[in-house]
Amino acid sequence: MKEFSKKIAAILMTLVVIFSTLSFTVHQHYCGGEVFASALFSKADSCSMDEKTSSKADCNIDDKDCCENVIKVYKGQNELESTDVLSLNFNQQLFVTSFIYTYINLFEGLDTNIIPFKNYSPPLLVTDIHIVDQVFLI
Repeated sequence: MKEFSKKIAAILMTLVVIFSTLSFTVHQHYCGGEVFASALFSKADSCSMDEKTSSKADCNIDDKDCCENVIKVYKGQNELESTDVLSLNFNQQLFVTSFIYTYINLFEGLDTNIIPFKNYSPPLLVTDIHIVDQVFLI
C-alpha cells in the first residue's frame, strides 16, 4: 500500500508540473454576440454572415460588423526555478538525514509476532484461590 501511494503522489506531482507549464490558445468566433464556433488547436470556423459583409462593395466605415474573432492566450510558466529554501550547509544536511533515519527506524515493525510464553504451560491449580480466600467479584 505504501508503494502504491508513493506512485500516486509521483504521478500527481508530474501532472502539476505539466499543467503549470502548459500554454494554449483558444480561438472563438462570435456572430451577433453569441459564440458561433470555438477551437483549441486551430482557427475557429467563420459563419456565412462574415463572408457576406466582406464582399460588399458599398461598405461604410460607420457600419459595425456583427461578427468578431476573439483570441484568448493562456500562458503557462516558461521557466521552472528552484528556490533556495532547501539550501543547507553540510552540518544541517547531516542533522536532517540522521534525524529522518532515526525517526523512520522508530516505527519499524517486527517481521513475526513474538510470543515469549509460547512454549510454557500454565501452572497446575491445586486449589481454587478465590474460594479459599473467599474473594467473590460481584
